[in-house]
Amino acid sequence: MSLTVSPELLAQAEAGEVAEADFVATVRESLPFAYRMVEGLTAELAAGDVPFADNQIEPPSDAERGQLLRAMASDAIRGSLERHFRVRLAFMNCHRVAVFPMGAEQGAEYRSFTSMRAQLLNQTPELRSC
Repeated sequence: MSLTVSPELLAQAEAGEVAEADFVATVRESLPFAYRMVEGLTAELAAGDVPFADNQIEPPSDAERGQLLRAMASDAIRGSLERHFRVRLAFMNCHRVAVFPMGAEQGAEYRSFTSMRAQLLNQTPELRSC
């Protein structure tokens, strides 16, 4: 299961629309490693004069890796994190999360990071079974 959903949030979902703030809070509580990574990279992007901030360090355990994979693989989770932090996320391999400014999709750095070439160049034997 990706998220630990409170009975109140489940009832809200069953009744209709869900407040995004409530959904993001559930993501923060259910996937703390993934949430903190995006939060930290967003702060790094805001503090520096760089086109993007990215993580190149493997998660400390399979549990944390699983959190990243669940967060990045879910359109709802990923989209909510992007709207919450006002960034554009990119992901490759099993742990390389990158945070770009909103609108960066048209820029060379984003296109390069998300290219097939970049994916191939970032393959290592250690990451084949992640």
